[in-house]
Amino acid sequence: MNKISNIPFAFICFLFFLVQVSCNSGTQQGQVSGEQNEVVHKLGTTMVPQNPSRIVVLDIGALETLKELGVTPIGIPKKYMPEYLDDLKNNPDIADVGSVIEPNFEGINALSPDLILMSTRQERFYDELNDIAPAIFIGTDNKDYLPSFKHNVMLLAKIVDKEHVAEEKLHKLEEKIKAAQQKFEANPGKALFLIYNNGKFSAFGKGSRFGFIHDVLHIKPVMELNDESVHGQRVSNELIANANPDYLFIVDRNAAVVGKKANLSEVENLLVKQTNAFKNDKIFYLAPDLWFISGGGLTSVDLMVDDIVERFK
Repeated sequence: MNKISNIPFAFICFLFFLVQVSCNSGTQQGQVSGEQNEVVHKLGTTMVPQNPSRIVVLDIGALETLKELGVTPIGIPKKYMPEYLDDLKNNPDIADVGSVIEPNFEGINALSPDLILMSTRQERFYDELNDIAPAIFIGTDNKDYLPSFKHNVMLLAKIVDKEHVAEEKLHKLEEKIKAAQQKFEANPGKALFLIYNNGKFSAFGKGSRFGFIHDVLHIKPVMELNDESVHGQRVSNELIANANPDYLFIVDRNAAVVGKKANLSEVENLLVKQTNAFKNDKIFYLAPDLWFISGGGLTSVDLMVDDIVERFK
């Protein structure tokens, strides 16, 4: 008689169970095996594998930072991608996982990532994303922009073992920011940041989504704004005229989202033309993909500083 037949059936079932458990744990738990980092972020505490090889990036700022650090993700949201990241958008080895507003969950899951990087636009999907792979919130804090930006850069650098590279890049950027701050602190002019959307203006002040010109560059605001909504504070043409900013920074939302530029005569209406900004040719139209879509990464912060400083030369 075959010796195998003498092995109790219950023992054979137990061995089969162990094999199944081992295989199943290898698919999900294998994504966080080995050395791990405990990351405390806005949405929770997540164990993140050290130097992950399969990263899906849903936040454009984090994507820029990884690129600057020499790390290529396996999946990115290619819809609404800024032009200066076209090399990643057109890379056939990087999968398209939807948009920053509506991620493709099936596409992300199919990639079997070991880390997902996300921010405010995907916040409502955190549980779903975290079920696929360890997910961390990597967005900047608008009320503490520079410190949170630097924290995020160094966190990503630690995860991918590129801390020395990140430190060098941050040092150069900090020197550039300090020079810009000195320039604008000595400038008495006051500014207003506006988003233009289908005939309507929304204003953003200190500590807001677009408070960069005030919080980072120290350009003086023409008014105090209390609305902390991500959509800003709706302002009338009359309010803009009465505030009378010396500088107007305008981002055309439709140009960013649907690729259709606003009619200049609609933006610069009769009341807007009453401002010092218009009279002195100081209305600045900012790049929509940089200012509206991106932000918070090594590349975009550097470009945003340059964009504003160059306009004052």
